[in-house]
Amino acid sequence: MSVSVLIALTAWSYRPTMADLLHVWQVDDNCSAGQLVPLVAVFLTWRERKALREFSLAPCSWGGIILLLFAEIVGIYALLSVRPALERYALVLTMAGLVLTVAGWQVFRRVFWILVFLLLMFPLPGVIHNLISGPLQSVATTGSVFLLEAFGVSVSQQGNVVVLNGNTPLAVAEACSGLRMLMAFIIVAAFIAYMVKRPPWQKGVLLLSSIPVAVVCNMVRIFATALLMLYVNAEFAQKFFHDFAGYVMMPIAVMLLFGEIWLMDRIIVPESGPQSNQADAKAEPARRVREAPSPNAGDCA
Repeated sequence: MSVSVLIALTAWSYRPTMADLLHVWQVDDNCSAGQLVPLVAVFLTWRERKALREFSLAPCSWGGIILLLFAEIVGIYALLSVRPALERYALVLTMAGLVLTVAGWQVFRRVFWILVFLLLMFPLPGVIHNLISGPLQSVATTGSVFLLEAFGVSVSQQGNVVVLNGNTPLAVAEACSGLRMLMAFIIVAAFIAYMVKRPPWQKGVLLLSSIPVAVVCNMVRIFATALLMLYVNAEFAQKFFHDFAGYVMMPIAVMLLFGEIWLMDRIIVPESGPQSNQADAKAEPARRVREAPSPNAGDCA
């Protein structure tokens, strides 16, 4: 009963934050992929159900209370300073504090990365959004110009506007920077990294590689849109860019990520350490003794 009360109180206290988050998911295309994160987190927790059953609940009252108090301080500060991003992060801190308070350290460590994954459901803070949106926009424009020139299209770049064949302008607006694609690819890469059985450093490489994969896919999307504008019509090109291209790029990105896993399996050869070599050397005499023929092997009773 006490656990249900804690969950109900948390949901009630953070209801404005969750309502605002639902609204952001609906109106901001850059954050729309975030609504998949809670569903994926539920699936990952369900996948861990067998391992979680093996743990005995050992509530960590002091550690959980300290984390809950810290989350409350962060939430109050965010409310008073009008920082909605901090208020959203306080929600995840509160959830982590509840897990630690109710279940203890073993369960908390087991679901720690799922709790971290929940941070991806929030939109980026305004400072970070403004910091990366501009460079992404410039890189997408320059990269698409390079691809067009490589395919023999006459193109000139004027800031974030690409002029095709001297008379067909294509503006790469801020909405075309690829930030939406970047967030979606990071979510997918985080899910794949959690699911695959790989060393932590390979999981980290896989997650970080989602950034260049998203940038390259956005370049290809703008390049394809430019070709459609030249050889089909502008209306169809815009429809492709906003409606269809995202569905095409996602499978390509997933294949690239799994191709990266395949490549790591091929180029990274596990080395046998000194301990394993010593163990093999010690086991060799015993193996020879077992394999040696018995002196009475040919006698019949």
